[in-house]
Amino acid sequence: MGLHPLEFSECYLDSPAFRDKVKSHEAELDKTNRFIKELYKDGKNLMNATKQLSMAQRKFAQCLGEFKFEYIGDAKTDDEKCIDESLQEFSAFLRNLEDQRELMMQNITETLMKPLEKFRKEQLGAAKAERKRYEKETEKYYSSLEKLLNMSAKKKEPQLQEADVQVDSNRDHFQDLSLEYVCKLQEIQERKKFECVEPMLAFFQTVFTFYHQGYELANDFDHYKRALQINIQNTRSRFEATRSEVYELMKRTKDTPQEHRQTSPISSEGYLYVQEKRPPPFGSSWVKRYCTFVKEQKILHMVTFDHKSGGKTGETESVMLKSCLRKLTDTLDRRFCLDLEITDRPGIVLTVQALSEDDHKFWIHAMGGKEPIHYLGRTYSKERGIDAQLDDIGLSFVKNSINAIEKRGINDQGLYRVVGVSSKVQKLLCLMIDEKSNDLDLSVCEDWDVKTITSALKLYLRSLPEPLMTYGLYKEFIIPAKSGSPEPRLQAIHCLVHKLPERNRLVLGLLMKHLATVAAHSKQNLMTVANLGVVFGPTLMRPEEETVAAIMDLKFQNIVVEILIEQHEKIFGDIPSECPSTTAFSAPTRQSKKLGRQNRPLAVYNPQALDIQTVSVGSESAPPAPDEASLGSNDSVSSHSSGTPPQKAKNPHDTSHATPSPDSPGLCSAMALWTISASATSGPPLVSPSRAPRGVTDGEPAEESVSTQKAKAVYPCEAEHDSELSFQAGAIFQNVTVSREPGWLEGVLEGKKGLIPENYVEML
Repeated sequence: MGLHPLEFSECYLDSPAFRDKVKSHEAELDKTNRFIKELYKDGKNLMNATKQLSMAQRKFAQCLGEFKFEYIGDAKTDDEKCIDESLQEFSAFLRNLEDQRELMMQNITETLMKPLEKFRKEQLGAAKAERKRYEKETEKYYSSLEKLLNMSAKKKEPQLQEADVQVDSNRDHFQDLSLEYVCKLQEIQERKKFECVEPMLAFFQTVFTFYHQGYELANDFDHYKRALQINIQNTRSRFEATRSEVYELMKRTKDTPQEHRQTSPISSEGYLYVQEKRPPPFGSSWVKRYCTFVKEQKILHMVTFDHKSGGKTGETESVMLKSCLRKLTDTLDRRFCLDLEITDRPGIVLTVQALSEDDHKFWIHAMGGKEPIHYLGRTYSKERGIDAQLDDIGLSFVKNSINAIEKRGINDQGLYRVVGVSSKVQKLLCLMIDEKSNDLDLSVCEDWDVKTITSALKLYLRSLPEPLMTYGLYKEFIIPAKSGSPEPRLQAIHCLVHKLPERNRLVLGLLMKHLATVAAHSKQNLMTVANLGVVFGPTLMRPEEETVAAIMDLKFQNIVVEILIEQHEKIFGDIPSECPSTTAFSAPTRQSKKLGRQNRPLAVYNPQALDIQTVSVGSESAPPAPDEASLGSNDSVSSHSSGTPPQKAKNPHDTSHATPSPDSPGLCSAMALWTISASATSGPPLVSPSRAPRGVTDGEPAEESVSTQKAKAVYPCEAEHDSELSFQAGAIFQNVTVSREPGWLEGVLEGKKGLIPENYVEML
């Protein structure tokens, strides 16, 4: 049983039962007052905690934005550039999210905290004041009534009449106040039902809007996220390939350190202990110095460097060397010493001590002594017993292998990555390059499985005296691979391929055409262009000297091979018209992939803005989001990394990521209570009627246009909405005009008119 209604007629009776009912109503309002005070306090604590969270998130975002990756080498791949910029993207995303949270907190203050406090003070506070007046008038009336009843009947009639009039006046005033108080109690009891709950509904709508903004931000971030996943996977694949090469080089360096000592043709470097003579009785001391001897000028540069002092570097001293003689131990009780005669100090001999016997021989050889060291330059590892040559027999083996692989194993998973048994591979290769037995047709011979044939083909290419793409052109191939512009990069590689010897170019062309066929079956064999680039990059091109810096360029070797595969028809089919100079790649430009996100307003409660009975919200469901798995690791490095297409502007017609509109009538009615605050950041509301597309739609016939402006596609693009055009790189658009949608153009391709991302094309 709830509270009893307070009848106005009971105000005149003022019975004990009536008073009990009034007290019940007063107790309920006291409870409501305590509840609102406690809720207000908890709300304040919640807002303070949210502010602390926001501050921590912003500090975290600031930390992300200020950090920058350093990289090894003189250039970064496009994947590395994207990874380098990713922390700034993450930081911007978090800052944007916290801006939305800040708007949410402002709206919570306006829609929840202030209305609740206002109701408590104005309504419950007024009821409390009325209660005091009611109690005061009650006491006044009943006191005057008792006084009247206690008056002597012997009083004069005028006095009695005056007392009666006074009591009647007090009674009227008390009863009027009682009626008003009862009315006020019942009014507040009814008012609290919506005055308390309505702000709570506004609070939840504000929270829901914030989460919806997060959902929208996540959708906008999705394109960048998926592209970054490809960048990360490409970088990880290159890392795995590079790591194995680095460990192999480290192992060889450990085994033969002198063969891998870092030297250059023009100078020799290393530590020497230099004797510094002092006047008696101090004798002499030996100081460790890092020395660089320039052979042509015979200048020795010496820098004092002590590892024990935290790596403090001293001043550089330079002397010109006249002669170098071995210091005999019978004249100085130290091993590995040399006497250096200085040109500009006649009669002065500088004595230095090498670190070991091998080091001693190295310095004698470098400075023109009589005991040269046979310093072995690095040679690429070559299988013993295999005399591979780029002759007619080798060409025949390449054609034979390609024919067999395409007929027997084009769909084999891991083609070229799954290796054969080493002994069988070497046996097959030796058999095939033998003049007496090279007529074996591998396409019909079942004795050799496909993985053995692929491994033998790779072994043949590795065993050539010089890589297929030659030592001489290695650096020239790497330079355009480090640039960020796809067209000049392709043009340069096209020219360099035609600088190769004719036989090299012929074999390379056969191989690239074959690898393009392999990549075309990647759904079955899982060997995408990117995977083939990793396999064949170090096989087809490598530097003469193997160093860590050279291994760091493996990722660019992969990019070159990917371009050769993807563009093999153009590169090997056409003679280049003009060749860019290498200086064209010194300062590559790259279109930004920054995430553009317009802030959206938050919903603010406004019960007078809409008439609930006339509001209707569409419930048309949005189409499903694109399959994220379709953009997995099967994309090539050159298409997503080498000249990565920039992010398209958000198509205003695209509703693929929109939240489906609610179809519940109750929810529609509740949501109709919300309008967008005029003070909030401009943008689309959380719930809005469907807007008709302003552009053209797929299949719409091209209209006649007076414009003759043309554009050429720089990147391929797949339409994500029926108002967009799908196209490949190189496509020519007719009648190109600026669209009313920011970041988009309108044009005609193959008789169809549609939207084109502005940063995917160049105007002609």
